[in-house]
Amino acid sequence: MDNYFYSLNNIGVRNTKEADLDFVLAAERDRANSPYVAQWSREQHVSALDDPDILHVIIADESDKSVGYAIIAGVLSETRSIELKRIVIVDKGKGLGRKALQLFIKMAFEKLKAHRLWLDVRENNDRARQLYRSAGFVEEGLIRDCLLIEDKFMSHYIMSILEHEYKG
Repeated sequence: MDNYFYSLNNIGVRNTKEADLDFVLAAERDRANSPYVAQWSREQHVSALDDPDILHVIIADESDKSVGYAIIAGVLSETRSIELKRIVIVDKGKGLGRKALQLFIKMAFEKLKAHRLWLDVRENNDRARQLYRSAGFVEEGLIRDCLLIEDKFMSHYIMSILEHEYKG
């Protein structure tokens, strides 16, 4: 995993390149992911690649196969509140999402010196909410009917883990 700037449990992350965006867009639009993930255009992803406050990364397994991607926002935040904006895994049912989440938690608190790591998760994504709870995230609240997707309003939960909870 020499090409990766951070790795843990046979999962590594490296900066996303423009050449990776076909993979990213396909992962985002895959039927298993699209009901739970905001759909960005290629231009929005390119803009994120150029934003110094955002880490846009490819997640790979030990064989160097791309298995997902993530977007982490607020890495320059003075409040040390970092958002796990998106995590998408294409190879489901193998524990890769759990491993990647553990890696991002460790990276947020140990490498990026976060005080708070937070995310939002759609109300219909029970699998992800359970994963986040099992990793130590706490539900802070429900933002009701804040998303309009295919003419239907949807709510999402805000969840976070604090530095002392991670260390404890």
